[in-house]
Amino acid sequence: MTGTPLETTWLTLPELVEVLGEPLGRVRRLLDDHHLIGSRRNGPLAVPALFLVDDRPLPSLRGTVIVLHDVGFTDDEAIDWLLAPDDTIGVAPLEALRAGRKSEVRRVAQTLA
Repeated sequence: MTGTPLETTWLTLPELVEVLGEPLGRVRRLLDDHHLIGSRRNGPLAVPALFLVDDRPLPSLRGTVIVLHDVGFTDDEAIDWLLAPDDTIGVAPLEALRAGRKSEVRRVAQTLA
């Protein structure tokens, strides 16, 4: 399957504080505990807005990120994989997570080692 990665806006830490309505320390803890992951490749740390649902972290994201880290992915690699179309899943893994298909996404992620 060919396709382009999902388009998303990127939220910096101050923007996340505003969107989540949480203090900076709590936002940093969400990142430390892998409820969210971000990238510094374009400057300051930023998180894809698609990782939020109803202004909260997507619940199935944390376990999926942990699986990706376990198979050796960096945060940047995990973000790229989540946003890119995947032949096995049929859509971008993040789309499948948002549709409630976390078991399928994690099964595929475990095979990436």
